Amino acid sequence: MKKILLLTLLIALTVGSAFSQADLQPAAIVNLTRSEPITVRQLRTEVDRLQAASNQTLTVAQRREVLDAMINERLVLQAAARDRIMVTDNEVNQQIQQLRTGMAQQLGRQPTDAEFAQVVRSQYNMDVQAFREQLQKQLIVQKYLMAKKGTPIESVRPPSEAEIREQYNLVKAQLVRPETVRFTMIMVPYGADAASRTAARQTADRLHREIGSNPSKFDEAVARSVAPNSGYQAGDAGYVPRNQEARSVVGQPLLDAAFSTRQGQVSNVVEGLQGFCIIKVTENHAQKNLELDDIFQLGTRITVRDYIGQAMYSEKQQAAVIQASEELVTELRSGRPFQVFENNLNWQ
Repeated sequence: MKKILLLTLLIALTVGSAFSQADLQPAAIVNLTRSEPITVRQLRTEVDRLQAASNQTLTVAQRREVLDAMINERLVLQAAARDRIMVTDNEVNQQIQQLRTGMAQQLGRQPTDAEFAQVVRSQYNMDVQAFREQLQKQLIVQKYLMAKKGTPIESVRPPSEAEIREQYNLVKAQLVRPETVRFTMIMVPYGADAASRTAARQTADRLHREIGSNPSKFDEAVARSVAPNSGYQAGDAGYVPRNQEARSVVGQPLLDAAFSTRQGQVSNVVEGLQGFCIIKVTENHAQKNLELDDIFQLGTRITVRDYIGQAMYSEKQQAAVIQASEELVTELRSGRPFQVFENNLNWQ
């Protein structure tokens, strides 16, 4: 029995070692300025990350595309190191701070380290340290690209008025702003049980009796919502269009109330998806076919002309970046300073 157990253990160790050695085999070797292997394990890790993000299994041909992208990145990084193009920790920190600032704008407060780590994990399938390292590589690639091919990228000019008008004429049939309303809302949330629902309705009815149809008293009630144990929430609901998406977010009764209430008026108590609500409409906007000088996004100063111009400019810049990137990669691949081991790409 002991011999059988020992033999089984040796077989298990041998198989495990074989898998480990296979993972350490090179998928490719990049040698622009130094020999740098890309192991099967590194390739599999990147493939697994992409498969998890896309919820699809990559074919062998697609694995080769991933490997080509990894080769290109290492060629650029080696060339950048050769030409002494670097990115400092401070530059990486600035980029991360921009991401955290964007989160803060969405949350209304600074995100915690745990919240930031969760967003990085969910969006990039990486921990923060791996994300930081990848971000540094991307910044080096961008800096090297601009150093070598920046002139055509920087020479891109914004579209002319004639180009903007031509594009507008092509898409104006789709530039329709739906009927939209903006309102301030008082909401008394309720739970799943009947008692919670009854208590919330009683609080909402009491507030409505206090407010009546008086907009000033509504504003006073909104101000009191921040008091401890007020029992309700209040704030600006923003711009709500009359469409299917808005109905799924706020519910049909609340949507009906918002669009049947005139600007400045206070509604009756309405049941929303999460609580009983009272609203005061602050803006009404009819459906409109947008002209060039109309505001494209309510609440901003961005006109249709601005929006189209910025989109066309970004598209031109992106095309210039793609062309410059392709030229740079072609130059770095000249002479084939890398070797691919095709047989190591066919794992199951």
